[in-house]
Amino acid sequence: MGKKGISNKMEEGDNITPKGCFSLKTVFFRKDRMRYLKTKIQKIHIKKNMGWCDDSSSKYYNKLIRFPFNKSAEKLHQRNNLYDAIIVIDFNMKPVIKNKGSAIFIHIANKKYNTTKGCIAISKKDMRHLLRSLGKKNKITIF
Repeated sequence: MGKKGISNKMEEGDNITPKGCFSLKTVFFRKDRMRYLKTKIQKIHIKKNMGWCDDSSSKYYNKLIRFPFNKSAEKLHQRNNLYDAIIVIDFNMKPVIKNKGSAIFIHIANKKYNTTKGCIAISKKDMRHLLRSLGKKNKITIF
């Protein structure tokens, strides 16, 4: 979970995981690291030029972007394995509220299971299991 815990009062960069019940959107994954990924949720291969905008002054705030990009954005194609698979949580998406928080994902945890910047992190093994068992209508409740 986020370094500063869970709350329903969030703002960009606060290191808080959002409280609530959320739909699960798209799964982004590294094809070179997660070859036989099975899920009923829409899958998209992560390419080197993909990112997620975290700049609240941008019209692309809390959305997928392509690099080069002239605003702040998090790279989805990373050297570490944290983003080998990402489940996008439907937080602050419809409508997008500027500075409320962005890039809230379920992703792979590091070996020490350190806290995140607001995401939920699980093991790669658990991610594979979760993705196999999820359907399009499943939700996540964070409390």
